[in-house]
Amino acid sequence: MTEQGVRWTADQVLALAPDAASRKAGSRLGTAGPWSGTGSGEGTVWGLCKGSGSRPYQTVVDLADVTGPAYKCSCPSRKFPCKHALGLLLLWTEGDGSVPQPAEPPDWAAQWLSGRRERAEKKEAGDGGSASGAADPGAARRRAERRAERVTAGAAELEQRLADLLRGGLATAEQAGYALWEETAARMVDAQAPGLAARVRELGAIPASGPGWPARLLEESALLHLLDQGWLRHDRLPDALAATVRSRLGLPAQPDGPPLRDRWLVLAQYDTADAKLTTRRTWLHGADSGLTRLLLSYGAAGRAPELSLPVGLVLDADLSVFPGAGQARAALGEQYAPPVPAALRPPGATTAEAAARYGEALREDPWLDSVPVTLDGVVPVQDTEAGGGWQLADAQADSALPLTEAFRSRPGLWRLVALSGGAPVRVFGECGHRGFTPLTAWPEGPGDPVTLC
Repeated sequence: MTEQGVRWTADQVLALAPDAASRKAGSRLGTAGPWSGTGSGEGTVWGLCKGSGSRPYQTVVDLADVTGPAYKCSCPSRKFPCKHALGLLLLWTEGDGSVPQPAEPPDWAAQWLSGRRERAEKKEAGDGGSASGAADPGAARRRAERRAERVTAGAAELEQRLADLLRGGLATAEQAGYALWEETAARMVDAQAPGLAARVRELGAIPASGPGWPARLLEESALLHLLDQGWLRHDRLPDALAATVRSRLGLPAQPDGPPLRDRWLVLAQYDTADAKLTTRRTWLHGADSGLTRLLLSYGAAGRAPELSLPVGLVLDADLSVFPGAGQARAALGEQYAPPVPAALRPPGATTAEAAARYGEALREDPWLDSVPVTLDGVVPVQDTEAGGGWQLADAQADSALPLTEAFRSRPGLWRLVALSGGAPVRVFGECGHRGFTPLTAWPEGPGDPVTLC
């Protein structure tokens, strides 16, 4: 928010919510009733929210930070943003005078803002100073060599495990149960190959995945064998493919190549979590370059990652891609202005073109689950002849893409159906061998993006 006249939409605010419960609770607080002392100015919104105690909660949001919004609330919630921050932003989006602007922040808000910006300046100065003191390259090389040796030993051990599986027959996988796979995955963790460990755990879950599991187990075992062999022979691979193998194994990498400055439209943002880590995926589209890039950020279990870019904002910034064949992942570099709302939309493709793009991408990265695609002129329809599954049908051609099973069980399906109402819509999502997962949609005419994830 660089100008006080530019406001977010309610969908952009709700996209910040860490979970569905926070989204619902924040929506209830998006009215003037519980709020007092509200105001906004210089990219900041603040207010006092009446709670169950005698003292209201002090809530302030910094929207001017180029890395995304920052929040402070005196409530005991450990969620970021909490329901009070969401409610305050929803009240601010109304633009009905409930949050006066421009205004001077109260002392409690001004102190927090001042402290934040001082720490940011010190960090920037510290980063600049530390850049001159490079780490010992010899020590780094020796650490990398030791890790490579452990990964090689782990890959060789996994090859033996896969060979034993095929010799004994796939039926033995169902009899052995999950414990054996978990033990193998633990061995891959010891070998410092987290990518192999994750794929081994997926293999262990396949025998309990329902009818047709032997075929799926064979397919995934073949891909795992291919990844193993790629590492064991990585010195013979082209540089780009070797980098892809390293990234699939989970080995660290640094952005490669010159940064690209563009106006990056935030297409989608969603979190996935396990027992130890929350991973945030943010898809960006370059308005000038036409490229689609992925930002990954991480937070400890139960905590949202710091980087937060709501859908529909445009960020003027540099991005640098990571090495690898067809790699979409990028690192956020210098940001030249805070993100602002925009009416931009990505160009769309047909369903046939989307499937072809995934096929082409598999040539460069055989382990790729999906590719980012924007479909234009599609209608969500239910296929009554195929068990009632949903698909996106091309309004201009006799072709369609099935929606993934995971998406069909989410509320986003009904938001997509309601947005369409039988008319064509534009949808951004991930297209892969399991089908198409919609993440964001736009109506055929003017209108704000609707998040579906």
